[in-house]
Amino acid sequence: MLLSVDGLEAGYGRARVLRGVHIAVREGEIVCVLGANGAGKTTMLRTISGVLTAWKGTIQFLGEPLTGPIEGRARKGLGHVPEGRGIFASLTVEENLVLGLSAHRDRSPVAAWPHILDVFPALRPRLKLRAGTLSGGQQQMLSLARGLVAQPRLLMVDELSLGLAPVIVEDLYSLISKVREAGTSFLLVEQSAGVLSIADRAFVLSHGETVLEDDARNLRSTSFGKLARVYLGSGAVAANSLD
Repeated sequence: MLLSVDGLEAGYGRARVLRGVHIAVREGEIVCVLGANGAGKTTMLRTISGVLTAWKGTIQFLGEPLTGPIEGRARKGLGHVPEGRGIFASLTVEENLVLGLSAHRDRSPVAAWPHILDVFPALRPRLKLRAGTLSGGQQQMLSLARGLVAQPRLLMVDELSLGLAPVIVEDLYSLISKVREAGTSFLLVEQSAGVLSIADRAFVLSHGETVLEDDARNLRSTSFGKLARVYLGSGAVAANSLD
């Protein structure tokens, strides 16, 4: 198992957010974690990546306990693209990509460019531009590229589709599928059920707990009504239709 999270509890100060999260990602998989706003998805990713300290439970990566600082977890092959893209608007595209190697000082940025720019060709003519001048879709491409420049074994992405037009989201999903074929696994956290179109398996969080696990194909068909009841709410089903 590439990533295994069992009984995870965490929070902020005295406020407990995660109350028993169980997820797993196998090598070569795209796994999505769905849940409404406030379900604990971002807190889960922050705890796995080391931004927050786990209160209880276990996190294993490549069969070993995942502990220690963020940089050490990154060197083990764990990448994290935070919610809101997290790019540095005043820096150039190239400078943002270099920051993706900040935990890997022994690697040359130049050596990573051909691979990354082949996957994200739209960034090639924009390397010297300030990241803040890019469109929303291009900024999300940059955040993904920065997360992939170190060639992680697993890349966790928080709310890839947030604030983007559906056609742009579909393009980004296609890019993720392409990168998966090259050997990178993904853990995608989303509110939108559209991510099920590229996922292999899915977990649903509600109030800080894992309440549902299933094959993504099943959730797209026979279990969609159940999924909607768990976290979308009756008014959101049409807006998140998978047809």
